[in-house]
Amino acid sequence: MDTRKLGSSGLEVSALGLGCMGISQGFGPSPERPEMVRFLREAVEVGVTLFDTAEVYGPFDNEEVVGEALEPLRDQVVIATKFGFAIGDSDRRVDSRPEHIREAVEGSLSRLRTERIDLLYQHRVDPDVPIEDVAGTVGELIGEGKVGHFGLSEAGVDTIRRAHAVQEVTALQSEYSLFWREPEDQILATLEDLGIGFVPFSPLGRGFLTGAVDATTEFTEGDIRAGMPRFTAEARAANLALVDRVRTVAERHGATTGQVALAWLLAQRSWVVPIPGTRRRSRLEENLGAADLELTTEDLADLDEASREVKVVGDRYPEAMQALIDR
Repeated sequence: MDTRKLGSSGLEVSALGLGCMGISQGFGPSPERPEMVRFLREAVEVGVTLFDTAEVYGPFDNEEVVGEALEPLRDQVVIATKFGFAIGDSDRRVDSRPEHIREAVEGSLSRLRTERIDLLYQHRVDPDVPIEDVAGTVGELIGEGKVGHFGLSEAGVDTIRRAHAVQEVTALQSEYSLFWREPEDQILATLEDLGIGFVPFSPLGRGFLTGAVDATTEFTEGDIRAGMPRFTAEARAANLALVDRVRTVAERHGATTGQVALAWLLAQRSWVVPIPGTRRRSRLEENLGAADLELTTEDLADLDEASREVKVVGDRYPEAMQALIDR
């Protein structure tokens, strides 16, 4: 697979990474661990080098699976993980105090079976801890060799600039897709100005842009989409209009709607690296096929028009989760 560099940092990764959260939570019952260890190793075989996890996924289980799977392939991959939540707090309180960051990093290093975290993100901005203190602490960890690069997740423009002034930010991770284009308002220009890469999560709209979800879909127990405003039956019925427009472009190329959605993201900037999540080899190979799909100027114009004309119904998150986004 082609590779891309995340901004001006020089961190080189596969054009498409793998979001690992769904391996252990979020989308119904999780497969058995040996199956997921095998799947992650297969992902490396087919060209994926960027693997995204977090201590809060599980919690902890996700990092353990990723660590077991990638330990024998460590020199071939870039592992990204995140700190920033008080694990065990039923309210999922954010916590980016310097001492907590260090505690989280030691735990992640152990679970990931590595001596260095390649890319360490602050999972959500902590309003009670100055971002300068967060950036400074991660900078110290970089100096100690425990972390390679610093990243932010769901951070706003002011936070990004303040953090970057203390410690170079290599990548921002936030939601971005044909289903959610808010980063185009201010974020992309800021990242380009500062030389920061962009790692969109949920690039397929949590599966909606694959066409596999419609108004009749019944979510299994443990599927986070069941509680998201964008995934009520009424919202799904309305939002299918966007999938239909994407399908028109897909049919021109003999591609899937998911491949077109990912190819659209790849066409936005050379430093954009989407991390679609899956736990199936067939879906992984389908996603990776997007890297070889060249959309025409007409295709891009049609997709742009479709995503602007079809008003997506429903908020991204329930109110409590929405409040954690820094804007």
